[in-house]
Amino acid sequence: MKKKIVLIGPVYPYKGGISHYTGMMFRALAEEYDVKMVSFKMQYPKFLFKKEQKDYSNDRFKINDTNYWLNTANPFNIAATAQKIRREKPDAVILQWWHPYFAPCYWLLSHFLGKCKVIFICHNVFPHERFPLDRFLTKLTLRRGDGFIVQSHQDEDDLCAILPGARHILTPHPTYNAFKIRNITMEGGRAQLRMPPDVPMLLFFGFIREYKGLRHLLKAMPTIRKALKQAVLWVVGDFGGEESKASYLQLIEQLELGDSIRLVEGYVPDEEVEKYFAAADLVICPYESATQSGIVQIAYGFEKPVVVTDVGGLPDVVIDEKTGYVVPNKDPEAIAKAVIRFFSENRAAVFAGHIREEAYKYSWDRMREQIGNLVFAK
Repeated sequence: MKKKIVLIGPVYPYKGGISHYTGMMFRALAEEYDVKMVSFKMQYPKFLFKKEQKDYSNDRFKINDTNYWLNTANPFNIAATAQKIRREKPDAVILQWWHPYFAPCYWLLSHFLGKCKVIFICHNVFPHERFPLDRFLTKLTLRRGDGFIVQSHQDEDDLCAILPGARHILTPHPTYNAFKIRNITMEGGRAQLRMPPDVPMLLFFGFIREYKGLRHLLKAMPTIRKALKQAVLWVVGDFGGEESKASYLQLIEQLELGDSIRLVEGYVPDEEVEKYFAAADLVICPYESATQSGIVQIAYGFEKPVVVTDVGGLPDVVIDEKTGYVVPNKDPEAIAKAVIRFFSENRAAVFAGHIREEAYKYSWDRMREQIGNLVFAK
């Protein structure tokens, strides 16, 4: 008899990296275990998350027979969902944790689950953008866990700071290789983007928030352009609002970067992700704070090297001068120096080879093994 797991988290049609992650985790676990997928009937109330939460345009991450049971804001629904899960008699219940918004829901759910073994997958122990009571809510909820998967040394430190002696395993964030849908070549990606084949292309991808450090990358671009005359930076992602967007556009104008920036604003559907990473030479994550980054793992899925800052868990997953460059935080000149060095030394093929060598470390097979070690090892 296979061990039974109930996996809880957002999956298709919910948007975003956690949804993709949960879908890929389900598939990896299902190769060895009997897994039941439970997702959200209602994830966020509309007054908290005004943008569209779902995307039906690509069902590549769809998990058949998903049970959309859980309403995060309805205690009666949460109790009823726990009862349904208990009737499954699982060997373990695995929950995705990334923000204290879920604290009341998960605390109640774990309470009503009774003696079921509860495991938390910590994408962030604490949120990127801190707020009052986040530590209290996080500790209150995570203390209900019987075990934890953390994916960076920072998250390990944060977990042990609030729960000393917590049973946990530190293992890297797996690669998002599922975006490689059509095996688009670099030439094919550039043709779709109308980019010349010989122009250095940098990529900043994902939600544009202050802590993502895009301003530092923009400030690096004048120096990069002096050395690499035709270099182009693609900024692909969703701004936090019109005011935020206006401030970045103003900076681009001040730096006279209009001819070297390609801005693609808004949510990028799953099937559109591939062309940007396929076309890029180098992916830049100039974050001011981070625990880990799904963007780095998407880049690795396309064998693309990265430039990251030395914050949080980013140095854990980037081998400096082998799979990319690790540079000081908030340092535009250091970013520029790394980018220029990459192209002047023609490091693309060498770095891609190192990324392939590291592939198992970031594989879903390894994540499945680590979960098994945490949940079922005696």
